[in-house]
Amino acid sequence: MLVLDTDQILPSLSCVIIMFCLGPHWCDLAPAWALWYLGSVKEAWTQADQRHMQRALALARRAARRGEVPVGAVLVDEVGRVLAAEHNQSIALCDPTAHAEILALRKGAAALGNYRLAGTTLYVTLEPCPMCAGAVVWARVNRVVYAAADPRSGALGSVTDLGRLQGLNHHPRVEGGLMADQSAELLRSFFASRR
Repeated sequence: MLVLDTDQILPSLSCVIIMFCLGPHWCDLAPAWALWYLGSVKEAWTQADQRHMQRALALARRAARRGEVPVGAVLVDEVGRVLAAEHNQSIALCDPTAHAEILALRKGAAALGNYRLAGTTLYVTLEPCPMCAGAVVWARVNRVVYAAADPRSGALGSVTDLGRLQGLNHHPRVEGGLMADQSAELLRSFFASRR
């Protein structure tokens, strides 16, 4: 027997209705709308949060200059020491898994000499996709802070939420919206230049 949870279906249905009514302009409002819907917007960010996200945005701009989708990621330990800072490199490395988050997790694990990244925070300019969100869970990253929500493939709240799946033994703390407008504009201008 299939049981449907109306608390989850009705907001999702309203999402489809809003996107339909706004037509092609829905993506202009998506980052702000998705964060409102998710209820994961944090009002007060620390200076360290802002500094690390600024670095991730600088990496995203570097990715854009190199023709890669502009996403940057910075992994820090519990005392704020940067373990890794990467940007998307799927094209340059001919590797579909070379997303900024995956590269940062790999480099961070090597720096710590451990595949488990307990106590770390991952700052990323775009909400992680299913592959990256899964890696965050398996690596046991403590906290993820992302800039812009991804209404097409975001896997930490927008489309699905791998961080909250029942049965998994780790659930990272997820906070979104830090410098979301800057990240969304960078992504918008990047894709507009390729049309």
